[in-house]
Amino acid sequence: MPRPEPVPSPASGLTSGPASGPAPGSPGGQAPVPPPRHHDPSEPDDGPTWTPEPDDAPTWTPEPDDAPTWTPEDDDRTPETLRWLRDKRRAHRRRKGRDLAVVIYTLLLVVVGYGGGYAFHFMRRVELGADYSGLGADLQRALPAFFTLVTAALALFAARDALWRGPVVVPAPSVGWLLAQPVRRERVLRPWFRLSAGLAVVPGLLVAAGGAVALRVTGLASLGAALLALLPAALCLPLLAVSVGMAVERRSALAARVRRRTPLAVLALMLLAAQTVLAVRGHRSVLLERAELWSGPWGWAAQPVVAATGGSAPGRWIALAALVLLTAGGLVLGHRDAGRVPTAQLRRRAATAQTVSSVMWTVELRAAKLALLDATGSGRVHRARLPAPRSKYLVVVWRDALALLRSPGRFAKALMWTACATAAAALGAELNGGRRTLCAVVALLLGYVAVGALAEPARLETDDVRRAAWSPFRLRTLMLQHTVVPAVAGALLALMAAVPFAVAGAPWALLLWPVCAVPFAAAAVFAACRGPARTSLMFTGVSTPVGDPGVLIFLAWYAAGPLVSVGGLALALGAVPHRPDAAGTGGVAAVAGLLTAGLLFFAARSADRLVRR
Repeated sequence: MPRPEPVPSPASGLTSGPASGPAPGSPGGQAPVPPPRHHDPSEPDDGPTWTPEPDDAPTWTPEPDDAPTWTPEDDDRTPETLRWLRDKRRAHRRRKGRDLAVVIYTLLLVVVGYGGGYAFHFMRRVELGADYSGLGADLQRALPAFFTLVTAALALFAARDALWRGPVVVPAPSVGWLLAQPVRRERVLRPWFRLSAGLAVVPGLLVAAGGAVALRVTGLASLGAALLALLPAALCLPLLAVSVGMAVERRSALAARVRRRTPLAVLALMLLAAQTVLAVRGHRSVLLERAELWSGPWGWAAQPVVAATGGSAPGRWIALAALVLLTAGGLVLGHRDAGRVPTAQLRRRAATAQTVSSVMWTVELRAAKLALLDATGSGRVHRARLPAPRSKYLVVVWRDALALLRSPGRFAKALMWTACATAAAALGAELNGGRRTLCAVVALLLGYVAVGALAEPARLETDDVRRAAWSPFRLRTLMLQHTVVPAVAGALLALMAAVPFAVAGAPWALLLWPVCAVPFAAAAVFAACRGPARTSLMFTGVSTPVGDPGVLIFLAWYAAGPLVSVGGLALALGAVPHRPDAAGTGGVAAVAGLLTAGLLFFAARSADRLVRR
């Protein structure tokens, strides 16, 4: 019995066995010869009745989304397609170039106009012999820990950025049309990787220039020696960050690992920040710093700078060679992976990037945050349980507490910001005058951010007011009840942060700090009820010597909650002496109560406005 030839694959149009000719539509092709059919003369001739034997049955295996449906040898149209696109995009690129030139020109005017005076004053003080040697000694002690901190933060930022964007972000039209054409994927995707790598070097060089000036001013090194010492870090560390981002974008397993281990990475960054502060204050660990200098690219990049500032780095040339080799290997691997990103993933990233860019132009930061959370993933949900309340007035509190238990990352974020606020307050306690007031304001602002991280249920409720249909209360009452859990949890965190101050001889912190958490919770709920951004406030038509004040008015409206709460508490705490008595503590508590009542009143009015809209 003659063996029939295989049937062409419906997915690719190519034969799965010996080819009898190219597919229809291909260059110079004719239709493939159909396989012979088996026919019994005793059967009536009423049409094709070929039935393949079991071992001859044609099988069709679905091809992956990125498998080309064309043969590179016959159907490659990459040069023609890219040439046609360049011709069509020439006018658009010229217009974009002009727009970019206008933006750069505007930024230069702002930098020169507002920063030129400060720079001239600074250089004048240096010329007159201002002594910054004390700062130089602090900087020299902190260099190993500081370089490790900066490099780790850069790697974490690159990895988290690759969860939703990454070095290879192709516009949606190119993903939807260009990659579907008979073109080579690597010719389309790899230029985006090279562009990201080139752009990443620019801020690195700017930071290196600023660092060289700082080393020159503090007397640690000459300007030329400082630039040469910082150049390897300025070039290699940004390129390594791009390579890390490319690895996360290409490998889904690595991306999932980044999501799970981000809290541990943040904890490591906090420990490195603490080590840097301790090093500045003279508490150094030589063994730990030696391990950091040789444990990875963070230390390898720091060794030339340590040597240029008079420190000990005997093996800096070996470390420099290792840094260059690691950077080259990372770039080669990233360049190879750039052409292998799945098309479905590119579509999702292009849609997310388009959503974020569009809502950023309308200053809808909440919409951008939701798009990023949807792209990066919000983490694993823990199945915690709480006994259901019997009273309907406790249902909202029960739901908020249950949501907080099932999302421990939110509480961990609040704990991290509380620790930062505690550090700022501890620094301010050792200073005097305006610097102490500045540290107090920074501590209050960080405390607001910590409490605001606990008010996510209120923001979810106002993202779409139809979600409040489950509640037996009006939206204004619902929003007031959403302040309970953030206020209580924030007060507990503030009480924990105040314990070290009470042990150090400031027991008043045990009362004042938890009191500050209550207006912060009210301000967070008020910000949640703010509604869509009123961009019309940016254009008032009023002329002043500094231009239209519309931007300032819009910022004041947008940040009214934190401005009122932080500003009011800062004024109240500023009027209290360093060791307040009962009257001073009562005054701060009264101010906090007034701020809370006012913010809750305006939050209720804003909630009613959301319902009427």
